[in-house]
Amino acid sequence: MNFDVKAVHFTLQEDTREYLARKVGRIHNAEKMIIDLKFTFTKDKDFAAEATVNFRWGVSVHLKENDFDLNPAIDKLIDKLEAKIIKEKEKVSEKR
Repeated sequence: MNFDVKAVHFTLQEDTREYLARKVGRIHNAEKMIIDLKFTFTKDKDFAAEATVNFRWGVSVHLKENDFDLNPAIDKLIDKLEAKIIKEKEKVSEKR
């Protein structure tokens, strides 16, 4: 699984990168299903956290969350990501 993080309009601190890495560790069971996992964090009036996931079977999913603080935005995004991974996994299991 390729893991990429990008920050727009601000510099992402090392402790925030470590926090994100710990949160992504929650989806370790889906590493074999995911090709790319790309995060983009943008700061305007609030923080926008976006994730793009490319699955092995050709499906690409884009998720977005906004919050006034970055860590809660990451938490919400990872929760959505977990739910989406479970849903995609169930779809693939049904087709088999």
